[in-house]
Amino acid sequence: MFSLVLMRSQPYRLCSLGKMLPPPKRTPCLAGFIYTAGRWSNKENSRTVEKLCTFSVDIRKIRRLKGWVLLEDDTYVEEIVHILQELGADDTAIGSILERCPEAIVCSPAAVNTQKELWQLVCKNEELVKLIKQFPDSFFNVKDQENQKLNVQFFRELGLRNVVISRFLTTVPSIFHNPVENNKQTIKILQESYLNLGGSEANMKVWLLKLLSQNPFMLLDSSASIKETLEFLQEQGFTNSEILQLLSKLKGFLFQLCPRSIHNSISFSKSVFKCTDHDLKQLVLKCPALLYYPVPVLEERIQGLLKEGSSVAQIREMPMVLELTPQIVQYRIRKLNSLGFRIKDGHLANLNGTKKEFEANFGKIQAKKGRPIFNPVAPLKADE
Repeated sequence: MFSLVLMRSQPYRLCSLGKMLPPPKRTPCLAGFIYTAGRWSNKENSRTVEKLCTFSVDIRKIRRLKGWVLLEDDTYVEEIVHILQELGADDTAIGSILERCPEAIVCSPAAVNTQKELWQLVCKNEELVKLIKQFPDSFFNVKDQENQKLNVQFFRELGLRNVVISRFLTTVPSIFHNPVENNKQTIKILQESYLNLGGSEANMKVWLLKLLSQNPFMLLDSSASIKETLEFLQEQGFTNSEILQLLSKLKGFLFQLCPRSIHNSISFSKSVFKCTDHDLKQLVLKCPALLYYPVPVLEERIQGLLKEGSSVAQIREMPMVLELTPQIVQYRIRKLNSLGFRIKDGHLANLNGTKKEFEANFGKIQAKKGRPIFNPVAPLKADE
């Protein structure tokens, strides 16, 4: 997960004889000084600027987004460029990488080489260049390299494919900065939970690897929160097999919910659909989104369907439509309306499914609408 650093400059104030002096005029973008935090900062490193220009890097873009990099005394432009060139990156790719992640030039070349060797364990150079170009911040995050290495080794021993581990490195780099023992403990809890819920030893590895591939963010949760969520679901009357079913359908995102949020969603759904605990369980098993989405989201989606002419009874019969955003629902209803379909007279199943499934179903309805009511080739029957 990537963090956004929001920098706010403080107002410039210089008091003299009780008067406020205006801030200095803005300097041209090529000037060597930058006005920040109410004072003149250090001069830009002209050597850094010149070398970046040599590689056709847009200096103005760096000044606008991360100008502090240009103020650093120690930078390694040529060294970082050389490492990228060794991997096979061309000038265009290098320029794009340094513009998007200029802090790369303040990383130690030794640390970047270590990072390169680490990532090469799970992907080839050609693929590595593509990943660095797409996720430069993840690659040049060179802290905790010993943790990163141990975690890569652990995930490989666990049986995760290299392509999955490389995806983790780019999209969820924070799990590699966890102490490896933390990740091992979380995996152990997941394995024990699976067996305690009735899963078989033979299927456990496949289940675990699929769960991690779908949702690596689980590794950011504490083992205590995982246990708490499972115990809460059992208290709500879900059987072990039903909980396993929910975990598979929600791809492990269930662990990222707190019991209080789940309880609120359950209470809201029970009130809206006016059903018993048993009936609600069946609705949740058909549509786990009733557990996952917070009350405001569920309320918005139900209200959106009602405004389009649907009824609570229709939603209860086909709760999976609540997995769709109001915008998607409106778009699909307009398309169906163009064929004469009216939501209040029909079944919500026509709205359901992925984009591909909906378009395929819409095509069938459209073809059926355009079909003649009689065969124009066959002769008409007449009374003799």
